[in-house]
Amino acid sequence: MKTTIMALRILPPAALAAVLLTPAGAAAAGDGVVTDTLGGEHSYADVLWTCLAAFLVFFMQPGFAMVESGFTRAKNAVNILMKNLMDFSVGTIAFFVLGFGLMFGRSNGVFGTTLFALSGLGDSTWEYSFLIFQTVFAATAATIVSGAMAERTKFTAYLAYSFVITLFIYPVFGSWAWGGLLQGGGWLENMGFMDFAGSTVVHSVGGWLALAGAVVLGARIGKYSPDGRPRAIMGHNLPLAALGVFILWFGWFGFNAGSTTAVGPDIGYIAVTTNIAAAAGAVVAMFTAWAMFGKPDASMALNGALAGLVGITAGCDGVSPLGALFIGAVAGALVVLSVTAIDRVLKVDDPVGAVSVHGVCGAWGTLAVGLFNTEAGLFYGGGVAQLGVQALGVVVAFGWAFGLGLVLFFALSKTIGLRVSREEEFRGLDIGEHGMEAYSGFQVFTTQ
Repeated sequence: MKTTIMALRILPPAALAAVLLTPAGAAAAGDGVVTDTLGGEHSYADVLWTCLAAFLVFFMQPGFAMVESGFTRAKNAVNILMKNLMDFSVGTIAFFVLGFGLMFGRSNGVFGTTLFALSGLGDSTWEYSFLIFQTVFAATAATIVSGAMAERTKFTAYLAYSFVITLFIYPVFGSWAWGGLLQGGGWLENMGFMDFAGSTVVHSVGGWLALAGAVVLGARIGKYSPDGRPRAIMGHNLPLAALGVFILWFGWFGFNAGSTTAVGPDIGYIAVTTNIAAAAGAVVAMFTAWAMFGKPDASMALNGALAGLVGITAGCDGVSPLGALFIGAVAGALVVLSVTAIDRVLKVDDPVGAVSVHGVCGAWGTLAVGLFNTEAGLFYGGGVAQLGVQALGVVVAFGWAFGLGLVLFFALSKTIGLRVSREEEFRGLDIGEHGMEAYSGFQVFTTQ
């Protein structure tokens, strides 16, 4: 071992990089690339970047867990953590077995029909790197739903719908928009629909499913007064929620820049547009809430950052930095208005604002591509055609996710049950569903 280390020290940088990036047992000549099932070549650097980006996006799972835990009550914190753990675990298996093939396999015109469980592949193909990157995206779509349905959903039902979302609902729509990234070729992308990293494919699909779940589930006990006025149900730990937002912001650099799945100069460009939009979202959400409520509301500012991130995700590769600033700013104002309208007008109880952040701002970001894309956007001489295609994608995503979501959640409510009992909800899901407490001795009811 000592001899090997000394040998590496005296290698020139280029040779050292070749050694480090060449897998054990590989021949010295002709290597440095992996191929995909269509014969395309991908460098080891592309593999490394794609995997590192996947790991960053995976780190968004604890970010979502912290945001949802902080914005809800202490008596449900364990339940939130368990749901975020299990939607990733269940989703990983479902997406590996069937979802990945439906999304990226050879298409029959509606969905993919190959690559189920990566059957028939060797041990050094591009599909492994691509699978891990797409798995964390699928898990993100599933975990968005948990926030809107927090504090009153049965854990068994949560496991069931997370499985169905990652197995079928998310992958089929994804095949329409992204199938051509591998073996497929979806009808939306063939029309020119543009959603670089998933404002609609990931976030709006998750947001509209969350809306369907919240509608079928109903509001938490005490959320609305007898005359229909909403009551604030404060989360138990705003610092925890803030930590979650910063983790998500950090992970989003992998989410957006990692969607290149290749090393190139556009990584830095995408990181800049992503960051600018997030900052603009936070600032504008703060001032919007300040104007509406008289105080610079921290929860709205935090959601504003997420709104900006969701909004820029579709066009992060193709809008200018100034365009990103405008997209994030609109998303920041939009999320405050949307949270207020959903709560007060639609009377849908969404404890963390998931529908507004992901559904509404995801739709805005997708439409914004048709306005600000520097090659196809309306304001850059691209005409209205791209905006029309973007609008079609937004409408189709809503119809698919919200429609199937209503069917799924209604079916669960009539079979295994969707909502916990009134007593369980009152005591907290930590005790009723898991038999433990997040903070021993802190709650009114205990496991003792």
